[in-house]
Amino acid sequence: MRTDDLLQRALNLEFLSVEEGVFLFENASTAELMYVGNQMRQQHVPGNIVTWIIDRNSNTTNVCIANCKFCNFYRRPGHDESYITSIEEYKQKIEETFAFGGEQLLLQGGHHPDLGLDYYTDLFRKLKELYPNLKLHALGPPEIAHIAKLEQASHTEVLKALKESGLDSLPGAGAEILSDRVRRLISKGKCGGDEWLDVMRAAHQLDITTSATMMFGHIETNRERMEHFVALRQVQAEKPKDAKGFLAFIPWPFQDEDTILKRIKRARNTCTGDEYVRMIAMSRIMLPNIVNIQASWLTVGKKVAQTCLHAGANDFGSIMIEENVVSAAGARFRFTADGIQEAIQEAGFEPRLRNQQYEFREVPENIRQQELDREAMIVD
Repeated sequence: MRTDDLLQRALNLEFLSVEEGVFLFENASTAELMYVGNQMRQQHVPGNIVTWIIDRNSNTTNVCIANCKFCNFYRRPGHDESYITSIEEYKQKIEETFAFGGEQLLLQGGHHPDLGLDYYTDLFRKLKELYPNLKLHALGPPEIAHIAKLEQASHTEVLKALKESGLDSLPGAGAEILSDRVRRLISKGKCGGDEWLDVMRAAHQLDITTSATMMFGHIETNRERMEHFVALRQVQAEKPKDAKGFLAFIPWPFQDEDTILKRIKRARNTCTGDEYVRMIAMSRIMLPNIVNIQASWLTVGKKVAQTCLHAGANDFGSIMIEENVVSAAGARFRFTADGIQEAIQEAGFEPRLRNQQYEFREVPENIRQQELDREAMIVD
């Protein structure tokens, strides 16, 4: 194999094999990968625009029986710190999100043993009755699989009921690495890789738009990363012609602070800025049928994320009014609306606010004042 040949095939939007992906990742220079990633980005999303979104990542509950070894957020059933978010709490969160100019709630939680399909359909209906314009980007394949097991129902039956009750789109949560060897070691209580993919297949059949993710840099191999890419690419290739399927792919490095995975498995977050940039470029190269690639500034910070915009990424993600799970494991970066736009401009691009469907929105006039008011409240 030759890197030049493989990079040219990538530019032709050909599907590279797992072995070819490993060879490129281990042998091509960062400059070569960045160049090809950027050229492919221009084929998918021509021009100089980089998108961002205003939303809020809230949690239905922190009760979970999946026992993921990288998660500091969950609590076991009956724990003193366990909770289920109330409607009054949702109202406060949603109204604050609207005040910031957001229109979407990214709503996820744990594998609660007592929360079945009726709980979620009732919740979604109530939230949509209270806020008809609210967009629900909610749950994820492991939660869908968990609910299906509780109900002894199919993934399609669960997704159809959730869509009818108000689900707008399905996040790519819980993918981690789609290798069952890895999943048995880090997230044994979650669905396997094949089931995660099957949930996404079912969502695409129902024309529910989704996103895909990867949490890397722990105990996986380079081959398992490439197998992850190939599996996602295959599911995207199988979607109905009129469905959008995976709208975006978001990779981020494992956050290891105080995690069981770090203590027991000796896993460390050794992902450097250079490796993350290379992984963004490889995302473009290995996923030629997914349009949008997002740089995770939350986990890698401003400067690395800015570099990713020259390596294939075309999206900067959310200002994150609220985020609990990744932050609990050590992610400390934050952006305001002004800050995220300035970061995009500093990198040489034009920032544009988007919605979950990657459609442009106007930046709300009151967002800056809302952020100033919030900062004043925090200082007080």
